[in-house]
Amino acid sequence: MPEGNRQTGERRIEEGGTQPPRLLEQLKEHLRVRHYSLRTEEAYVDWTRRFILFHGKRHPRDMGAPEVQAFLSHLAVDRHVSPSTQNQAKAALLFLYRHVLEVDLPWMSEVVQAKRHPRLPVVLTLSEVRILFDQMEGGMALVAQVLYGTGMRLMEGLRLRVKDVEFERREILIRDGKGGKDRVTMLPDRLAEPLWAHLDRVRALHERDLQEGFGEVWLPDALAEKFRAAPRAWGWQWVFPSALRSVDPRSGLTRRHHLQPESVQKAVRLAARAGELVKPVTPHVLRHSFATHLLMAGHDIRTVQELLGHKDVETTMIYTHVLNRGGRGVASPLDGL
Repeated sequence: MPEGNRQTGERRIEEGGTQPPRLLEQLKEHLRVRHYSLRTEEAYVDWTRRFILFHGKRHPRDMGAPEVQAFLSHLAVDRHVSPSTQNQAKAALLFLYRHVLEVDLPWMSEVVQAKRHPRLPVVLTLSEVRILFDQMEGGMALVAQVLYGTGMRLMEGLRLRVKDVEFERREILIRDGKGGKDRVTMLPDRLAEPLWAHLDRVRALHERDLQEGFGEVWLPDALAEKFRAAPRAWGWQWVFPSALRSVDPRSGLTRRHHLQPESVQKAVRLAARAGELVKPVTPHVLRHSFATHLLMAGHDIRTVQELLGHKDVETTMIYTHVLNRGGRGVASPLDGL
């Protein structure tokens, strides 16, 4: 085989082989070195694979701004993806070129950035929240109530550790939230007793795992190496563990992971359907409802900002638009007739 053809062949991404694509393995390694989450890793690898396949399995090093622009345009025009999805694909390709291929990117500024239009969040009324919870039971009901009662994001709630629930002070410490920030939110009095009973059942499950030779939980930042007993310690266990043990895709160890977000999303969606709620209801809607209902009760917007973990108060201000306050309560002239 001629030298040029052989090099081109080496650069092509082969599907169905026994060995994973070399480029994608390098991408995973660079993401893990920089402590990107597993969900981000999966998304970036998937976008890179799609980009390569879209251009006939050409190696990204042989492509540049025109190919990136064509791919992003395809997503917007042909696939009708949202601006946030299109920008995630661009971020994945930017990471690939900058950190994996180490290619100078003066042309990346020429690639269009999809403009995100501000949208008012979906917010449930208090009666709709009650209807939703009436259609849920068991562990999923408790997860949904925790999300609404604390304002946590879905993954923040699922990644909650036992040691971070403070029953005496009625506080929950949220670690490594969005942007890597920690914050404190409230533990509602109404949830204290059911959450305590839930943790009793979780502890029994953990002790059974230990008896069967398992019971270790994943720890971040090499804490498992620094504190050898920590992975089996009760305080480090997930508050909402999965019903089944599974193999960690990175380490290959068999552990009990936390609940999958898809399971909670499905439970909330089915409960909304059963309650005949016409609004599109997701777990994140519970967070929007938490913020809006606090503002309705007269709480300061700075307090709500802190509870939500927003970096800028302008992000929290969107809930005032949902209330139709905007700093002033305006009555419709129709009501004066």
